[in-house]
Amino acid sequence: MPAESTLIRIHQAAKAEFLEKGFRGASLRNIVKSVGMTTGAFYGYYKSKEELFEALVGEPHDYLIGRFKDAQREFAQLPHEQQPEVMGDISGLCMYDMLHYAYAHLEECKLILCCSEGTRFSGLIDEMVEIEVESTHTYLAVLNELGRPSPKIDPKLEHILITGMFHTFFELVIHEMPLRDAENYIREMRAFYTAGWMKIMGQ
Repeated sequence: MPAESTLIRIHQAAKAEFLEKGFRGASLRNIVKSVGMTTGAFYGYYKSKEELFEALVGEPHDYLIGRFKDAQREFAQLPHEQQPEVMGDISGLCMYDMLHYAYAHLEECKLILCCSEGTRFSGLIDEMVEIEVESTHTYLAVLNELGRPSPKIDPKLEHILITGMFHTFFELVIHEMPLRDAENYIREMRAFYTAGWMKIMGQ
């Protein structure tokens, strides 16, 4: 059997096992057995369960983080006086891009969001929250520079609101909302959070 088709079968069996039991509960023995190969033969493809999981979700994880960082960078590079006018636009486009990517790679993204405890990928939302917090602070400095200073924002509240935003976004993926509905939810969610942040920032 060609190595490529064997690899596809390994990946399919691994996705099923990880989605059902999570990374920690998944059995490499079950994956190997369901493909009908020996453990020794499996190690010709991957050295460990961790490496197999990484092969499934590494690229989607890196895309989501990379797309989000790109959006933050794009916003920060705009002329300062233009930033308040387009605050919701760039992040909104980013959310749509991430949503469409996630729906095109649904199983892999669900593995990251629901089944990755025990791996480095379980911190996806925390990574995004930290990036957003840093970007928010940079934007507050821009508002101050423009003579539109924001009232002091409690760091705990800031963290809770940003974390809640990402959990709200990824709930759409986890529950596999119909894509058209998910797009509408994002539009309303963005309007809700943008209006809320503008209020908190005194804008």
